[in-house]
Amino acid sequence: MKQLILNADDFGMTRGVNEGIIRAHAEGILTSTTLMANGPEFDDAVARAELNPQLGVGCHLVLVGGLAVAPKEKISSLADRNGNLPESLGLFVARLSAGLIRTKSIEREMRDQIERIRAAGIEPTHLDTHKHTHAHPKVMECLGRVANEVGITRVRKPMENLRDSWQSTRQQNSSHILELIAAAAARTVTPWFRAIVRNYGLLTPDHFLGLAMTGSLGTAALRRMIDTLPDGSTEIMLHPGICDDHLAQSGSRLQMHRDTEMSALLDPSVKSAVVERDIRLITYRELN
Repeated sequence: MKQLILNADDFGMTRGVNEGIIRAHAEGILTSTTLMANGPEFDDAVARAELNPQLGVGCHLVLVGGLAVAPKEKISSLADRNGNLPESLGLFVARLSAGLIRTKSIEREMRDQIERIRAAGIEPTHLDTHKHTHAHPKVMECLGRVANEVGITRVRKPMENLRDSWQSTRQQNSSHILELIAAAAARTVTPWFRAIVRNYGLLTPDHFLGLAMTGSLGTAALRRMIDTLPDGSTEIMLHPGICDDHLAQSGSRLQMHRDTEMSALLDPSVKSAVVERDIRLITYRELN
């Protein structure tokens, strides 16, 4: 049996992103999303989620970019004096690798983000991380401990099979060399991730797709992924949304890319491929 979770990251980033995610779910094949507890449009996202109870909503743990949710004095090694998280992934990884960010700060911020989502009336279906930060072994360990403590058993597997990555990108006109490098780098920590999943009793899909094609999963690429979907359970990571002025001002590198991915999720030929391949669409709630 082939089971597929189509997950949209960045729920809560802007109203345009929120609207695009809900449209991709209500009118298309999107099954799941992950909510940013520190997102500028968190409240709007929560209101939309309440009106769409079939949409699985997880927690998109943010350690890079924006304001921290935890009190800044409690996470002083992670957030600056104004409560801002590290502005870039590179800065975060450099400081973490140098021992300048305490794991206790990471865990406190993760817990407070999860608690904010729960306080809003949403029980997270799973956990993943903004900018794929839990591909770093230290963050991975923090995520395992926090997930275990708060009773969340399902997490994203952040490693994409390199053969699948190549299959995804080889027919694209644009270069995805940086994304392929990122996918290859994530693969190197697979043994650590497997050990953490086992130690904390966590569940993940069997397969993960989308890292090598971040922001470029148009109709043809998404159809290609579905046509070659492996047996078992798979998550495809996407970033659908509507590109508007607020998104342009957000600093996100994914702009019109979000419209492209939303359109792919709405495309009738993609829906047909799911039916033709006898693929069962699920959320993380149904993952077992």
